[in-house]
Amino acid sequence: MHPSALPAEIVERLRARRGRLHLFDSIEAGRSALAVIDMQCSFVSPQAPSAVASARAIVPNINRLAAHLRERGGTVAWVQATYTRSGPGYWPLFFDHMVKPELSSQILAGLAEGSPGHALWPELEVRAEDLRVKKNRYSAFFPGACELPGLLRSRAIDTVLIAGTMTNVCCEASARDAMMDGFKTVMVSDANAARSDAEHVGSLATIVQFFGDVRTTDELLALIR
Repeated sequence: MHPSALPAEIVERLRARRGRLHLFDSIEAGRSALAVIDMQCSFVSPQAPSAVASARAIVPNINRLAAHLRERGGTVAWVQATYTRSGPGYWPLFFDHMVKPELSSQILAGLAEGSPGHALWPELEVRAEDLRVKKNRYSAFFPGACELPGLLRSRAIDTVLIAGTMTNVCCEASARDAMMDGFKTVMVSDANAARSDAEHVGSLATIVQFFGDVRTTDELLALIR
């Protein structure tokens, strides 16, 4: 698992800037949602073209946090990257330019709804009462890319805990947009996964300075009321 501690220089800078490190001293469960980003076989399976090796290590923390939040009246939302070869579900700037054609085809096939790669990783403890939503861009909070923001607002939710993969791509993008859309946002440092420690820690450092809070699973278990 990645390191969960923030760099000392970032901690010192934040204390000087805002007088404290963390933004939120408690989390109101009934107004909070755990948004689990892209924990699908296409990202978690070791054989997948988009595999993130460390994603398997965060599954127990995601399950612990989800269970704890549910028991206290909170919401758990499983967000699945979902793409098509045409229409609004196709993202040409990514699939036509960011990856080579053969890899693009593999990623598209794996993230098509109904494909084995699109499925949530089987070790995740998903419950019938949880939300299941699809997104067609990195961020689950980007306008028009996912129905999650509207669903959360319909439940009077104002706080979002971000977990999943990758820390520095879809999870960070979701955290940034959630904060700018008015949600209190917390990245769960040991329930996010990237392809390297450097990418993971760098992303957390950016989020904690400008977009939200960063907490461990154990800290959140203690803060959730």
